Amino acid sequence: MKKIIFALAFSSLIWTTKANTTKPADSKKEGIEVSINLTDVKDDQVLVTVKAPKIKTDEITYSLPKTVPGTYSVDDYGKYTADFKAYDKKGALLTVSKNDDNTWLIKNAKSLVKITYLVNDTFDTEKGRGFGQDDVFSPAGTNIDADKNFMLNLHGFVGYFQDKKEMPYKVTITHPATLWGATSMIDKDGSSTVDVFEMPLYAELLENPIMYSKPDYTTFTVDGMDIQIAVYSPSGKFTAESITPEMKTMMTAQKTFLGKVNSTKKYTVILYLSTMSPTDAKGFGALEHPTATTVVMPEVIPKDELVKQMKDVVSHEFFHIVTPLTIHSKEIQYFDYNAPKMSEHLWMYEGVTEYFANLFQINQGLIDENEFYSRIAEKIEGANAMNDTMPFTTMSANVLTEPYKAQYLNVYQKGALIGMCLDIQIRESSNGKRGILDLMHQLSNEYGVSKPFNDADLFAKITSLTYPEVGEFLNKYVAGPTPIPYYDYLAKVGITKTTTKVPDGIFLQGQVPFIGVVSQENKEIFIVPNKELHIFYTSLGLKAGDIILTVNEKPYNLDNIYDLISESQKWKENDPISIKIKRDGKEQVLKGNVKFPYIDSEGLEATDASKAALRQAWLKS
Repeated sequence: MKKIIFALAFSSLIWTTKANTTKPADSKKEGIEVSINLTDVKDDQVLVTVKAPKIKTDEITYSLPKTVPGTYSVDDYGKYTADFKAYDKKGALLTVSKNDDNTWLIKNAKSLVKITYLVNDTFDTEKGRGFGQDDVFSPAGTNIDADKNFMLNLHGFVGYFQDKKEMPYKVTITHPATLWGATSMIDKDGSSTVDVFEMPLYAELLENPIMYSKPDYTTFTVDGMDIQIAVYSPSGKFTAESITPEMKTMMTAQKTFLGKVNSTKKYTVILYLSTMSPTDAKGFGALEHPTATTVVMPEVIPKDELVKQMKDVVSHEFFHIVTPLTIHSKEIQYFDYNAPKMSEHLWMYEGVTEYFANLFQINQGLIDENEFYSRIAEKIEGANAMNDTMPFTTMSANVLTEPYKAQYLNVYQKGALIGMCLDIQIRESSNGKRGILDLMHQLSNEYGVSKPFNDADLFAKITSLTYPEVGEFLNKYVAGPTPIPYYDYLAKVGITKTTTKVPDGIFLQGQVPFIGVVSQENKEIFIVPNKELHIFYTSLGLKAGDIILTVNEKPYNLDNIYDLISESQKWKENDPISIKIKRDGKEQVLKGNVKFPYIDSEGLEATDASKAALRQAWLKS
């Protein structure tokens, strides 16, 4: 999973007034049949019907997941269902009681023939309050917008009977002929209004999201893998074709970087673009699956920023085919959706994945060394802002509860830096011949999709495959409370810390917005009150409460506010600027020159020429 922090800041800015290879199900084996009706949507609810297998006990439970792999949060998908009913073969209702938010107990279960229930979507409930709140992360959520879009993360629609998760599932979806389902699954029905999907296990069904919308997709092949890009853009601002060239370049580079790792033959990228209305998605980022990635982003984002973010989040999710989808512990292999036991190794599942998502870009020439060093410096700054003495393995194993839950974001900061330090240590110990990607290849061969490892055994296994120094690092800095001396490890490849003055954001500084929007109806942009304005505002004579009408004669409001932020990032010191404002009901034009607020920023620089060969092996091998 990858959450996008900038989008959360943007959300608060706007509202200033969150791999298994599939095999066909055995048609001769008794299974569970599910029907999802997308053609008869009432009150924004979808009817789900589940044909029960033969039940041999007097009682049986049916559950929707409390949590799902990759989210590391408690989401209680059962809360979004209503009108749960169970029937016998004569159509009579059976007695049902609700055990908790996600589980129903059915009496006289031997006579059970089917159950029905209504599903509400999660997008409608999002408040956009950010990390650690109650919102379901949008890429793991569901959307029901009749005749326009259905986001079917199937864990929000399909549950499981007690002890029946190993049965094959057959899911029949009826949908309007104008909508097409983007998924990596194969439709067994040839009609334009019915899709039939078969999966051998409940776990494999849930790993295959589907998005129904007006057909907008592209396909291409990279090194034997079929890639599908599907886009839903409510206004038509973006199309699959408009972002495919960049996606193809990126995914080609990823496959080249990964080499022999090839756990899937088809991969689907599903992009949902949100209007950010009160009933639309607000948690931006992506969620990985063995053969797919679901991505949610704001539709107002400019294309260059969308492509940039897609490169970062999709590359992160794609690298999950290495870990945890290929290399994982028993906690993930035998995941309990309603009483989950979490693995200790988020440093690898998310951290190494995030490290690869950055390393491959410098390795394949998509970014230069300065950009890569800048990203590492930002991660050091981010990690230092978190609890640096909390053992990472302890945080991982307890990530669903506080105080560990609040530290989850550190998987993208310190987790990635753990991957970097391990990579550098392996390079040094092997005289540049090996790195962490080689280790991942070895672990893939040792374990793999269907052979999980024991959590407690992983560090010893990694040490046996690498060097004693690697084991010492893992035990001291990952399992222990000792902060990592990042600059000591960077010095091994000739990188040192620098401090420079850099321009800070004009309209958005980190997570702090300086502008907002009056309301969804009144789309005017204003300068927020109760905030000390920096030199950009004071030098132009701008004041809190001023309504910004145009900048350099271009009108701005809620519809293109992100264009304004993106454009400001291209400005240079002393560029001429004119801003038309409305103050106390009167319009006026303020003219002057762009003045940036400057802050001290810690960066990184290659300074030790004697380490050039090892540095080259680290970045380019």
